Amino acid sequence: MELPFKAIVIGGSAGSFSVVTKILSKLRSDFPLPIVLCLHRLKHVRSGLVEGINLKSKIKVVEPIDKIKIRPGNVYLAPSNYHLFVEYDSTFSLSTEEPLNHSRPAIDYTLSSAAYVFRNKLIGILLTGANKDGAKGMKNIADKKGLTIIQDPDTCEVDTMPKSALKLFTPDKVLSPEEIVNFLNQLTV
Repeated sequence: MELPFKAIVIGGSAGSFSVVTKILSKLRSDFPLPIVLCLHRLKHVRSGLVEGINLKSKIKVVEPIDKIKIRPGNVYLAPSNYHLFVEYDSTFSLSTEEPLNHSRPAIDYTLSSAAYVFRNKLIGILLTGANKDGAKGMKNIADKKGLTIIQDPDTCEVDTMPKSALKLFTPDKVLSPEEIVNFLNQLTV
């Protein structure tokens, strides 16, 4: 059976590490969709985040290099101090353009580029965070008929990011971290 989706893209900032590790620790190890993570990171700290997520994740997490092909069953984390774009040939490109929303990697860039490539075959998830980065990217996913999920602001460590998105559009779902896990696991039942 072919899945109705081809990729998942997740954005988050303050407080999102624990939510991401919770999600990845509860997904099956043979989860079939590629997952692209864009999390705000300290730009001068090059390591530790991937290792920390891998300790909890059942799926291997890697930082993609430029032009690497997006493959099912992998989790890709935007590298520190690089913008991460999804290209039309289903590869990644990295950029050192100026920060957007005070951030590099910028969630809006990753989500918006994935929206243009995967369109209605994309699931976009926006988690807890302290600024508005990701709100426009999520709206772009909605505009391209992708499925949009916003973390319930009541469950966020910092609710600025999800509330910014909720001001721009009405998502398909507003879910707690546990509900996000349940939804993703039901995709492949």
